[in-house]
Amino acid sequence: MRDLTPETITQVFRGYFDDASDPRAREVLGALAQHLHAFVLETRLTHDEWRKGLELLGWAGRITTPERNEFVLFSDVLGVSSLVDMIHSTPAGTSSSVLGPFHVTGAPALANGGDLKGQFAGEVVLVRGQVRDASGRPVPRAAVNIWQTAPNGLYSSQDPDQDTYSFHGLLTADDDGHYAFTTVRPVPYQVPTDGPAGELLRASGRHAWRPSHLHFIVTADGFRTLVTEVFPDDDPYLDEDTVFGVRRDLVMRYVPQPAGSFPGGLALSGQVDGGYSSVDFDLILTAE
Repeated sequence: MRDLTPETITQVFRGYFDDASDPRAREVLGALAQHLHAFVLETRLTHDEWRKGLELLGWAGRITTPERNEFVLFSDVLGVSSLVDMIHSTPAGTSSSVLGPFHVTGAPALANGGDLKGQFAGEVVLVRGQVRDASGRPVPRAAVNIWQTAPNGLYSSQDPDQDTYSFHGLLTADDDGHYAFTTVRPVPYQVPTDGPAGELLRASGRHAWRPSHLHFIVTADGFRTLVTEVFPDDDPYLDEDTVFGVRRDLVMRYVPQPAGSFPGGLALSGQVDGGYSSVDFDLILTAE
């Protein structure tokens, strides 16, 4: 130890794990140290820069709450969340995408065909699709957790004027895997920039905008949980998502529908007199 050098410190650290009982912990922590040490050596990190990094992490800890997780936001804007998603997505299923820092657990039950829009202004959007497996067979009774921003670009956890579960719902697909709900079109929004993640974005000359999207978590017995989000093809930030969440197979289209064509069997049936938009998006699960 007394002869430690910049060239030997990484190997000394990794040696601490030679007798670790968990081989995965040995692999992950050893690789983490190796890359961190290589980063310090490559950039010739100064004491002031090192302290600044620690200050940012401390700041993230201080402002993190159950409603806002700044560490998740750090992971998102650095592309780490999306990279983890991409390497664990399977080609046969719908791509996964970032959970984001504003997901609220315990969403209330929403009837299949139910409404999330409520009294909010904006054009009605009818979202429909089918939950299927990789071979095309329907997945019956899948649980579909949905959430999104309100038309003001804020999630309920960010907005004191919204109910806790505004624009959140948990529905069950039917026996043929079909799901449907009505809502209002979400809008592009900026991720929070009043914390350390915002400082990172400014330092790198990046904007904070995300394209508008609908979030989904889909679960069914015997299948991997799908966490994803779906983006409209006409969004101006589709190719500039600050958290790198867009995938080609997650792009959908809002299709204008004429007045008088709103279908039956939905919570808003008989209440939509004007035009509306529809979205058709199937969700493909892969076996565990």
